[in-house]
Amino acid sequence: MLCRGRRRPGPWRWPVELRRLSRLAPPAPAAADPVVVRVDASNVARLGAPKPGPRPRQLLSLPPFPAGPDPLQGRKAAPRRVMAVSWVKHYFADVPQEAVQAHFNRRMVFSECSDHEVSADSIRTQKHHLKKIKHNDPMEPGMRIHLPVSVAEGEIKKRYETIPTATLHPNKDEIEYLRRLVIHRDSAILVLNKPPKVPMKGHLPVHNSMDVLAAAALSYGNEEGPKLVHRLDRESSGLILMGRTKESFTRLHWLFTSVNLAKTSSQTWNKACEAYVQKFWALVIGTPKEREGVIAAPISKVLLDDGKAERVILAHPSGIDGAQEAVTEYRVMGPTINGCSWIELRPLTGRKHQLRVHCAEALGTPIVGDYKYGWFVHQTWKQNPQADFEPFTGEPYKLRRPEGLEIQKGSVLSKVPLLHLHCREMVIPNIAKFLSNTGEWHKNGAPWAKEKPNLLRFVAPMPPHMKISWNIMSSYLV
Repeated sequence: MLCRGRRRPGPWRWPVELRRLSRLAPPAPAAADPVVVRVDASNVARLGAPKPGPRPRQLLSLPPFPAGPDPLQGRKAAPRRVMAVSWVKHYFADVPQEAVQAHFNRRMVFSECSDHEVSADSIRTQKHHLKKIKHNDPMEPGMRIHLPVSVAEGEIKKRYETIPTATLHPNKDEIEYLRRLVIHRDSAILVLNKPPKVPMKGHLPVHNSMDVLAAAALSYGNEEGPKLVHRLDRESSGLILMGRTKESFTRLHWLFTSVNLAKTSSQTWNKACEAYVQKFWALVIGTPKEREGVIAAPISKVLLDDGKAERVILAHPSGIDGAQEAVTEYRVMGPTINGCSWIELRPLTGRKHQLRVHCAEALGTPIVGDYKYGWFVHQTWKQNPQADFEPFTGEPYKLRRPEGLEIQKGSVLSKVPLLHLHCREMVIPNIAKFLSNTGEWHKNGAPWAKEKPNLLRFVAPMPPHMKISWNIMSSYLV
């Protein structure tokens, strides 16, 4: 007889629950955070997590390298091959060459890669579209260079601009001040770097305008003073062109009105007229939807306050309100910082307030300091500052006021910023090569001026309030 409690003879069978658990793999050990030993200057070892790496720099995008026999406009002889450092120095003509070369030495200049140069590691780090280049790498048509915005940072020597007093006859100090603004002078033209808050055309209550001051201070022995070829707004700054003779003023005024109007039977002069360029730098609130494009939006004027004031608006599509054609090319130069973006504007037509209206109404991004066309956007921008993020990591950052830097009234951190619109670059025909001192027109250039270039290129540095805004928004990111 079998006793109770004893196991029957036969193979042992595991319970179902135990059999399931026996087939499961043991759980993986928890991943421990890496422990890093750091040694400070006092030779004391400390345990802790590794320090985060450097954040990516904010990059500035240059325009594509142009194709053609003369990519570096304004030089006496076109080089056979253009190196990367030459193209960057040409674009930043107002920046010391040592600063440009230092960025190449530190390997901080990049160019866009082609598809076959993209690697798996670069795709993982989301930087597959850029590669480091050297200073002697040749430039190819359409090649685009990216470099930190710190390349255009400048030293601020004066906190405030010196504006001439409102006197009918300028004194000695005002004449010297105006002559310091001249960046080019020859027998036909004068080129000045206009400061902000100086009106262009004078009338009865305005005596310190550019035309009145130029007639008194910039005649340089001529019977008549120079005349304004084009105009800038009172609040804007940058390059302005003046004709010293009646012939030079007339031909250049035709050029600024229409390139076809300025053309003659001379092929050399016509080719130089087609290369005419005028570029503005502006700081706008927000970012355009497209990084670059063309704005073709006609504008018209409306009278306000019983004709005492006027305002420029986008014209009605029907065109029955006296609309004027207005075309502007634009390009976003860098990332959005503190809710603002730096853009480059190239007007193809010269209408009053064209750039300000196109930025405010066509793009929806008014220029900083433009309270006439962007008052409501300024109120929203100041009350609700936008949070910005790193382009690669997605981490938020904010601006901080740099220590030891005096913030000028009118910069981006002030309560009431000045207008951030600056005519930075201008390429025009060298009219002094075709026009003699006696007013005689030489079809292929004067015999004594064959070595002179057909084009003249000028670059004007930004005013102090825009330069401080550039410095703050580029380097002081935390």
